[in-house]
Amino acid sequence: MSEKIFNVAVIGVGIGRSHIVEGYVPNADKFNVLALCDLNVERMTPIADEFGVERRVASFDDVLAMDDIDIIDICTPPMLHFPMVMAALKAGKHVICEKPLVGSLAQVDEVMAQEKLSKGKLMPVFQYRFGDGIAQAKAIIDAGIAGKPFVGTVETLWERGADYYAVPWRGKWASELGGVLMTHAIHQHDLFTYLMGDVKRLFGRVATRVNPIEVEDCVTASLELENGALGSFTATLGSAGNMTRLRFAFENVSFESDHAAYNPGDKPWTITPRNAETADRIAALLKDWKHVPSRFETQMARFHDALVGKAPLPVTSADSRRALEIVTAFYHSSTSHEDVPLPIATQHPCYQSWVPAQFRAA
Repeated sequence: MSEKIFNVAVIGVGIGRSHIVEGYVPNADKFNVLALCDLNVERMTPIADEFGVERRVASFDDVLAMDDIDIIDICTPPMLHFPMVMAALKAGKHVICEKPLVGSLAQVDEVMAQEKLSKGKLMPVFQYRFGDGIAQAKAIIDAGIAGKPFVGTVETLWERGADYYAVPWRGKWASELGGVLMTHAIHQHDLFTYLMGDVKRLFGRVATRVNPIEVEDCVTASLELENGALGSFTATLGSAGNMTRLRFAFENVSFESDHAAYNPGDKPWTITPRNAETADRIAALLKDWKHVPSRFETQMARFHDALVGKAPLPVTSADSRRALEIVTAFYHSSTSHEDVPLPIATQHPCYQSWVPAQFRAA
């Protein structure tokens, strides 16, 4: 008997189109995109035509009322994520949501509380976690071959200019909720904790040096991990060209990612074993390796596995909270000039919001 095919409504057809192309089309035996929702009908219509989606609406409330929709996939600007996620969970839907999941630790804790009351499952999007390169590195680490982590670096060197910020909601605290740290480097910083472990302390700096915008476009940080390893983050939107690079030194092996800006986990990484014994163990582990498609294709397939009870969620709200703790610590450290300990609790001054006071709604 074939497994259940879940009906999906995609909300927002910008990055939503990538979800369809990379995530749902390759998994057509698992998902059926039944509806599109976007305020820009002129943008939505050709995409709906392209993929043969007959149901096209401009109202999110209309989607919530559709009894035959199983999954609501939220691909809207960041400021809309929290109310939409909460409404979809309360409506009993499964939910996929683009990053950032929400705009504060207080909001993510509300979402996590609602999850416990809802029948639907929530999967935040961290599509960079999937692909042969990162999956092999993760397998080596999880098998205990890599040994003790020493240091790791993450470099997000991207280029964004006036054309990018011509989109009205970008570059503003109220709508984008942050800059390069929140919108661009959050994926790579998630990969760092995914492979290296939880952050214990962070000292960060943010600056706006490239574009005339409210939010930051350059950041750097020094980190100490719970396991004793050290890390550094650097990100800018002022690079000439786009490159992402992750480098990790462990006791028995070092890793360097492919430098593809938006898919660093896809192609095999440079894996340098310390000695012949480690090389043999890695070769034995990877001998019968099965290809892991990158980005949305695998994330959506594994979400289906979770929905039918075959596997746990591939990305959880707890993963998003971990990423948003880094964001919160970064912004607080930059203004306080202090080393910020994690985890961040409810009494922290940025728990309710990391947005600077002058940009918060009255």
